[in-house]
Amino acid sequence: MIVTKESKYTVVEAAYKRIENLFSNGIKIYFSFSGGKDSLCLAYILLDLIQKRRIDPALLHVHFIDEEAIFPCIEETVKKWRKKFLMAGATFTWFCVQVRHFNCLNSLQDDESFICWDEEKKDAWVRPKPSFAVSSHPLLKERKDTYQQFLERVEADGISIIAARAEESIQRKKYMAKISNVTLGGKCYPIYDWTDNDVWLFIKNHHIEIPDIYMYMWQAGTSKKDLRVSQFFSIDTAKQLVKLNEFYPDLMERVTRREPNAYLVSLYWDTEMFRRSSRTRRQLQKEGGEEKKDYKREVLKILSNIPSNFRTEHERKIALSYKKLCIKAAPLIREREWKKIYEALITGDPKRRMLRAVIQDIYSKARRET
Repeated sequence: MIVTKESKYTVVEAAYKRIENLFSNGIKIYFSFSGGKDSLCLAYILLDLIQKRRIDPALLHVHFIDEEAIFPCIEETVKKWRKKFLMAGATFTWFCVQVRHFNCLNSLQDDESFICWDEEKKDAWVRPKPSFAVSSHPLLKERKDTYQQFLERVEADGISIIAARAEESIQRKKYMAKISNVTLGGKCYPIYDWTDNDVWLFIKNHHIEIPDIYMYMWQAGTSKKDLRVSQFFSIDTAKQLVKLNEFYPDLMERVTRREPNAYLVSLYWDTEMFRRSSRTRRQLQKEGGEEKKDYKREVLKILSNIPSNFRTEHERKIALSYKKLCIKAAPLIREREWKKIYEALITGDPKRRMLRAVIQDIYSKARRET
């Protein structure tokens, strides 16, 4: 069970104190900077504390993992903050290395098959590497590591501070609720208790310049909770490709050259291929005369023959996890959960994120009704 507690400090005051406490240990502090809104808030606090001489900049090592397929405004924002940190006396390392990403456009397979800065596809890179970028590292397992695995090794001799927040997902909230302390080689989340409103208010009050893409997304009707920026090929952020031509007319062409299946998003975004359940999709289904699916029946049909319906060993392991859930919790599963399970099985759930969310939904409802 997740327990929330009141504090005598505001979330901003608490973030400042957490960071000061970390630096008081006199060990290396690593900051994973992304250029996104949460990361910008944490970067501002760090720079503010340095300028007020409350933390030692020599202890701070900022890491940016350049994912190649990023918005131009994100690149420009990171460049500006790189200059700020370097001028303040901190270390800033910009990595352009061959790490793996899950690619939901690669036939929606389960492997993280998009290789950032793939040397085998150098002619199709979305953009050139910055001249100052680091392209290799002795601790990197090229083309095998995810950036998280790589950074865990690089930052093992210090403490990593990360601009992740509990409000972003129930899985993240449950994980952070278990954190009781920070140890050497551990991770710290100074703004874990900030809400979306806290983030945007902090940005407004401190006049922090944000990447243009946030304004483009807001103007295009993106809700506040969905104003998230990442590389283009994950199931959570692929929707950015739908309006990419409106934001940056030449970027979609470069993205498609790098990942030919990117056009699938514009064609099939409002379908179950991308787990969509929008009003537009429901209207199209109604006009097309589609019958309402019996999702429970469809799920049981798919899971009745896992070896034939799933191509890889990893896909079959994920399907088996869903099958165990269906057997164990069948009486508690509602139609909406059956639908989520069905779409996860169709589109793939390589990191079991949807599985964890469905489990949370099922048992939360069961507890409320008992």
